[in-house]
Amino acid sequence: MKADVLGLRALNRATLARQLLLRRHRLPAARAIEHLAGMQAQAPDAPYVGLWTRLLRFRPEALAKLIAGRRAVRTPLMRATIHLVTAADCLALRPVVQSVLERRFHGVGLFHRQVQGVDLGALLAAARAILKEGPCTRAELGPRLKERWPDRDADGLAYAVTYLAPVIQVPPRGLWGRGGPPAWTTVEAWLGRPVGADPTPDGMVMRYLEAFGPASALDVQAWSGLTKLRPVMERLRPRLRVFRDEQGRALFDLPEAPRPDPETPAPPRFLPEYDNVQFAHADRSRVIPGNRRPPLFPGDGGSFGTVLVDGFVRARWKIARERRRATLEIILMERLGRQDRVAVAEEGARLLAFTETETETETEGHDIRFLAAR
Repeated sequence: MKADVLGLRALNRATLARQLLLRRHRLPAARAIEHLAGMQAQAPDAPYVGLWTRLLRFRPEALAKLIAGRRAVRTPLMRATIHLVTAADCLALRPVVQSVLERRFHGVGLFHRQVQGVDLGALLAAARAILKEGPCTRAELGPRLKERWPDRDADGLAYAVTYLAPVIQVPPRGLWGRGGPPAWTTVEAWLGRPVGADPTPDGMVMRYLEAFGPASALDVQAWSGLTKLRPVMERLRPRLRVFRDEQGRALFDLPEAPRPDPETPAPPRFLPEYDNVQFAHADRSRVIPGNRRPPLFPGDGGSFGTVLVDGFVRARWKIARERRRATLEIILMERLGRQDRVAVAEEGARLLAFTETETETETEGHDIRFLAAR
């Protein structure tokens, strides 16, 4: 049978539907995080903005309680980057991406060279004993490990542990309006259970397709950091529906997953920095025009991001606070019509009201400014 062809807008609307971005949903935060197959959390506040833009009446304390109560954790997973996942997903997904973390560590030449020749099993055992006593930052963990390996660099020893051992970053880092330095402990010490032992990627691939499909094997690899997934996709093919994109590439999907009409309205959405919808495909053109690289911001996740207009990234946003006044700057990547500008400004005002809950000082006024990209 000839596979159906999905155009760019069809892929865009399907992705937005899976990512809860066509309309706000009435879901508990934990269920939303699981549905999204985790949320990028390198920037600690990013998941808060990411859930606000997806859920009805989301309040920051809902997520903060999950993290403080150990029902959600921030841990290195896909692409060897920090993700926010539920405790159950942390235990299940970590063995699947262990090879990703190992490959990334050994590819970071400096730290890898600093521990060459060290018995990594002994190093990780020593680190587990230290972290069982209480969470440590890398700056605290490294010198304690160096006591046993005095001829080694403390940073290299600490980085080896946080790449190679199942660890999480503990609160208050990741709590809205609080934060703190990245302090680490083991998954087992924090959750009371060890991670699973099954590295088979099949289940994670199916979760990915539910959250980001239709997608190619290369797309799944771009999101996960795993390699050589074509045989996995072929093994799963009997359970999937296969489409083609306009370039003829095979796209796999769950048979009953939503694939809305390409002309389905897509309201403006403010995404936090590093939102996975921008990083989850090898070909990002379904969300980012021209398949450009996603903008990267050196922020905490609550002050910078991108704006979807008609489903595509067409602007960046930035919030600056000065003298108890908050200004939202919307830096346009292309010209917007009047109706779109009004809709973006209205959604931007809601974003300002939401992010104000992060600050202890009450804001006396808001400004929204549209700027041309420099």
